[in-house]
Amino acid sequence: MANHIINSIEEWEALEGHDLGESAYFTIDQQQIDMFADATGDHQWIHVDVERAKRESPYKATIAHGYLTISLLPGLISQIFEARNTKMLINYGIEDLRFAQAVKAGTEVNLKASVKEVKNLRGTLRVKINVRLQIKDSPRPAFTGVIVFLYHY
Repeated sequence: MANHIINSIEEWEALEGHDLGESAYFTIDQQQIDMFADATGDHQWIHVDVERAKRESPYKATIAHGYLTISLLPGLISQIFEARNTKMLINYGIEDLRFAQAVKAGTEVNLKASVKEVKNLRGTLRVKINVRLQIKDSPRPAFTGVIVFLYHY
């Protein structure tokens, strides 16, 4: 269940500049990393070769693909907020995305979100959400960025 249920343009506007909350923690395991490698064709050893990563990687473990961590956004966001009464939602873009730290296999992450900007474009609402994928027990995030949604009301 989402932390926030947002039913209208006015409710979005009232949230501008405010935290939306955090998702539950999610473990990125080796099986998920391997499946992502198969789906994308990115089988770089740092992601899929556990033994070599233990020997040669500066992390001493395999790490999740950066794009795998981004692909977690829809599921984690759905725990934080739900926009209702819309005709359509469009994923419009990601701005200022920065990968700050690698995510080792077996690591728990969660998402923190806040509303950066809400702009009404004659019935279509452009909402910019600050996102931060946090790594459990680490001061540095896996990534930060701004995701942009268009909500058609």
